[in-house]
Amino acid sequence: MERIENGPSQKQHRPDIQGPTNPMVIPLLTDLYQFTMAYAYWKAGKHNERAVFDLFFRKSPFGGEYTVFAGLEECIRFIANYKLTEDDIHFIRDTLPGKCEEGFLDYLRKVDCSNVEVYAVPEGSIVFPRVPLVRVEGPVAVVQLLETTLVNLVNYASLVATNAARHRCVVGKSKTLLEFGLRRAQGPDGGIGASKYCYIGGFDATSNVSAGKLFGIPLRGTHSHAFVSSFMSPDEIIDKSLRSFDGATTCEDFVNLVHTWLNKIQWSGSLSGTHGETNQSELAAFTSYALAFPNNFLALVDTYDVLRSGIPNFCAVALALSDLGYRAVGIRLDSGDLAYLSCEARKFFQAIEREFKVPGFGKMVITASNDLNEETLDHLNKQGHEVDSFGVGTYLVTCYAQAALGCVFKLVEINTQPRIKLSEDVSKVSIPCKKRCYRLYGKEGYPLVDLMTGENEPPPKVAERILCRHPFIESKRAYVVPQHVEELLKCYWSGSSDKTREALPTLKDIRDRCMKQLEQMRPDHMRRLNPTPYKVSVSAKLYDFIHFLWLNEAPVGELQ
Repeated sequence: MERIENGPSQKQHRPDIQGPTNPMVIPLLTDLYQFTMAYAYWKAGKHNERAVFDLFFRKSPFGGEYTVFAGLEECIRFIANYKLTEDDIHFIRDTLPGKCEEGFLDYLRKVDCSNVEVYAVPEGSIVFPRVPLVRVEGPVAVVQLLETTLVNLVNYASLVATNAARHRCVVGKSKTLLEFGLRRAQGPDGGIGASKYCYIGGFDATSNVSAGKLFGIPLRGTHSHAFVSSFMSPDEIIDKSLRSFDGATTCEDFVNLVHTWLNKIQWSGSLSGTHGETNQSELAAFTSYALAFPNNFLALVDTYDVLRSGIPNFCAVALALSDLGYRAVGIRLDSGDLAYLSCEARKFFQAIEREFKVPGFGKMVITASNDLNEETLDHLNKQGHEVDSFGVGTYLVTCYAQAALGCVFKLVEINTQPRIKLSEDVSKVSIPCKKRCYRLYGKEGYPLVDLMTGENEPPPKVAERILCRHPFIESKRAYVVPQHVEELLKCYWSGSSDKTREALPTLKDIRDRCMKQLEQMRPDHMRRLNPTPYKVSVSAKLYDFIHFLWLNEAPVGELQ
């Protein structure tokens, strides 16, 4: 059904901000209790009270000490275009328990985000527990209607971007990372989101064609085992001609040229004893693919036998292409001992380069796939390998090592009155009031601590000593003399106010920010195992206020 918008405030939408990428992200993508609370707020006359909520997480994922913040752009797209349709309102009327007053439905018809303000850490930033990723200010009923959707848009995005960043940190900057997870992702929206946020987290390309179109992410992909095994013999190739790279000549029988090179390889003195007869149907498949894509020939070489058939067959086709001025890309390994096979393949390529005087042949790209994850990549590094590019799928996009990030959305202030959420579990006690957040850097350029202060406290200054305290543990405190101070929260949505808001960056800019911040972090905070905890602190004044409010709100027990 077509979504027909309501109300006079339609003009307050920002035409320069498109709606969410996923058409399922609509105002009804929320929990029922958001609408029941909105009705109760409205009945009590509290719905327009000004509230401040913080969106944050309590613990970094995957046993690490950092998280990559992602999903902000989709949050802003959702907020900028928030409007309930008449059909939505009829559904809410029929869904709410009991009879819903018509006045509340009229109120819903007028709801938009013109009175909402959103402050956030820039997308792609490295972030830490308890520090607000997003601060939302506005009428309490409206902000609560946004809650579930915002948490949903940030939770998975940040989790999978962090997972991607951890893979990038393991392989280093020089290797290529390819996201191959679409077929194993949790549904179409999971697949699209994974491709986008893995790119932010440091992956170079995706196999997901739709994500390539939507977001401009580079695409990579060649062929499968099915393509190789679909061929029975070289006789199946009908058009055997191939024009040279410079267009000056045409090879009328490329298949014969490939066989000529395979014979040279088999009779080569330096390569003798390496293999016997190769699989001719595999050779036919490689030849056919090279005829279709002579500029991008990359072959999957493990359908039958990597060393005895796949590698020599690939080399024969690559050498034939070289005769015509083309340069083959390389191979993909999708099974077996990847460290050993990659080293043997590299030796073979180098031997071909020496034997036949083909410059650069020894540097053919070796891509590896086959259920790779962060741990197996680490093991490959320790074993020693010659892989240039890794295709990672299932464990990446499903975030197999951790199901969710655990973002929460907590009320910290209403009508300028700070609020706190208490718990017997100290880790679940919220940090009250509207806050300003800073990152303090040390002499070596690394971040030392993230500091939260009250909104009206003076900001920390460079070269001035400041006391940073753990929010809840009295003995954990330290003086910091920052060499650089960065304020973290910036305005990304100002509603109908005239406040200046940040422009939404491009996807590449977000990715570049993530890569730069990963490099800025101290190595011991980033290591896979037993990373050094990163300090998240509050100012002395905010510390005192937290504990004053805690004691004020906690009921006093009585012993009989």
